[in-house]
Amino acid sequence: MKKLSVFFALIFAMMGIVRADEGMWLPMFVERLNYVDMQKMGLQLTPEELYSINNSSLKDAIVGLSNGAKPRGFFCTGEIVSGNSLLFTNHHCGYSSIAALSTMEHDYLNEGFAAKSFQEELPAEGVSASFLVRMENVTAEVFSVLDFDMDYVGKQKAINKKIKELEEAASEGGKLNPVIKSFFEGNEYYMFVYKTYTDVRLVFTAAQSIGKFGGDTDNWMWPRHTGDFSVFRVYGDANGEPADYSADNKPLTPKHHLPISLDGVQPDDFTMIWGFPGSTERYMTSFGINYNVDVFYPIVYEVFKAETDVMDEYMKVDKAVNIAYADNKAGLANTWKNFEGQITMLRKNKVAERKVALEEQFKEWVNSDEDRIAEYGEVFGTLDAMYAQLSEVATTLFYPNFLAQLTPMSISAEFADYHEMATIKDAPKEEKIAATEALKQMDIDAMFKDLDARVERDILVAVMNIYGKKFATEELPVEIQKLLKKAKGDWTTLANMIYDNSIFSSPESVKAFIEKPNPKKMTKDPAFVMYNALRDQMYSVAPVYRTANLAISEANHYFVKGLLEFYTRTQPDKKFYPDANSTLRMSYGSVKDYQPADAVSYDYVCTAKGILEKYIPGDFEFDAPQRLLDLIEKKDFGQYADKNGELITCFLSTNDITGGNSGSPIMNGKGELIGLAFDGNWEAMSGDVNFEPKLQRTINVDIRYVLFIIDKVYGATNLIDELDIHKAMPEPIRVEE
Repeated sequence: MKKLSVFFALIFAMMGIVRADEGMWLPMFVERLNYVDMQKMGLQLTPEELYSINNSSLKDAIVGLSNGAKPRGFFCTGEIVSGNSLLFTNHHCGYSSIAALSTMEHDYLNEGFAAKSFQEELPAEGVSASFLVRMENVTAEVFSVLDFDMDYVGKQKAINKKIKELEEAASEGGKLNPVIKSFFEGNEYYMFVYKTYTDVRLVFTAAQSIGKFGGDTDNWMWPRHTGDFSVFRVYGDANGEPADYSADNKPLTPKHHLPISLDGVQPDDFTMIWGFPGSTERYMTSFGINYNVDVFYPIVYEVFKAETDVMDEYMKVDKAVNIAYADNKAGLANTWKNFEGQITMLRKNKVAERKVALEEQFKEWVNSDEDRIAEYGEVFGTLDAMYAQLSEVATTLFYPNFLAQLTPMSISAEFADYHEMATIKDAPKEEKIAATEALKQMDIDAMFKDLDARVERDILVAVMNIYGKKFATEELPVEIQKLLKKAKGDWTTLANMIYDNSIFSSPESVKAFIEKPNPKKMTKDPAFVMYNALRDQMYSVAPVYRTANLAISEANHYFVKGLLEFYTRTQPDKKFYPDANSTLRMSYGSVKDYQPADAVSYDYVCTAKGILEKYIPGDFEFDAPQRLLDLIEKKDFGQYADKNGELITCFLSTNDITGGNSGSPIMNGKGELIGLAFDGNWEAMSGDVNFEPKLQRTINVDIRYVLFIIDKVYGATNLIDELDIHKAMPEPIRVEE
């Protein structure tokens, strides 16, 4: 236990050294670790006003957005901005809910929506809003169950069991949602206790021609003119407690809400962002980087890009398809462009090479001491070997996996349990009857909801052809070879043959099958045959994949443990902080421009005139509402104009964020909301692995543009009236007598 105590002390010592703009910090440490630096940069709040367990503080206005009443992570962040729990987040964070609520008659995606009263607000089904009650270090309790003679798997089982016990004890009988997360690759553990509200309602959204202006083309790019925001509200029961949706629920009275500043930003202004960053991998080794860049990311990019290209073709010309596929397409497109950016910038910024230099220093330090050799000496050899194994099986694992997820194979998979039971000769009769009866309980319409047969067919053709190019015919599973032979060796023909002849291609044929289920017919169904063959292909390499990943996890655990000790003893000024893991973090920095290349300089703000410059009438990505264009042409910006009469749409800051921070509030030194973080910049797409101080910027939508859209474009003054809006009085003009 003495060794463990020393180790924890080393971790806490390291957490005090950091750049002002680098690091995503746990708020409970703000007073001890960050407060002095933040004060020097312009923070005017006290530590107690930032984070307090017993009193109202800024943390109480920060909301994690997720699905379900017991989330363990968050897809986005929101912030409470009124005494009636009005919640701001990004448009792309609310996109799924907006799409789900949209119909041909009420096309909120393309027309927008503004509730004029509480009664008009629309339930965002499935979305939950979590407020952090407290966080605490539970490392000692978690590690108390460990026996140092346990192997790595045994330790993980013991840790997971203890985590469940601690979470259950802190839940207060289910009233709270405690979540324990590991830090530093399992070398520390913290508990985060949330109160989660499940009645969340859509209040306002601009048309996606504002909220997604620029589309995939502008994603991660600067300059930017995207009004990436949407507005929701959190409801509770009469006592302000979490409750499922009910017309009797009331808007929640929050512990704290953010005031809003219309003063705008200037270069070097202090900024801080609070939110729930999803994941970073700042301690990833060169072996992991090379695997991602050379193997994994290209596979995902190729398949997802092909799928969204098909969706785009139909979405551009068919309003119903646009509504149906909006959310799915947005998620796929965001992923493939992210991976494209990481592939490009991890190489361009030579991140793997920089990691190799660190690893060589670490190896030299390890090899200078016998005890260190015993503990850390095998780390890099293990990582090298295991990532090589992953590379060998990646094609055989991932391409079949993505193909098996497509219609009609994925629909056929829903019937696999029935088929298994129906074809077991000695299965009890009552179990066979139960399996058949279970088919009648399936919601077939839900399975096919938002699926367009034309789109699904063309996606299948596209991905089938990608799959077909990855394997020689003799490498394919025998059943796929037989199907391909029937298609005369042509993958497009095979895709169409499957779609045309499968029971599982349409809701009508599936319902007909359920009326008269026939396991023999299912056995011969081409989609089901294809699904089983793809599954067997994946299963053939799954053990290697699982074993390699487990070994990588253990090696990373010891590498980070050693790295903490290495930095503390050899480089005491080295910056060290925990990776993001979908827990509440704070980052701080300043407003700043950047220079991405020789002779290229980007300003720190964009103005609305850029919308006019990019505008393309009727374009899928660069169209804009006429009302917005007219106001910009007239420069009719009202109180939302800057001192030069311009309307700022977005601005840059040096804050350290990642996915999950989308929708996070960016605030000034007074804790006033000045914008919403929504993106990073292309040149620093490697930033999740290695922070790039000269290049890395957060792209924020200016709060004045947000309010301008709500007020001047949509006339939703009822929402403006809810807000606490601050604006400094102009300096009086003094005339010398």
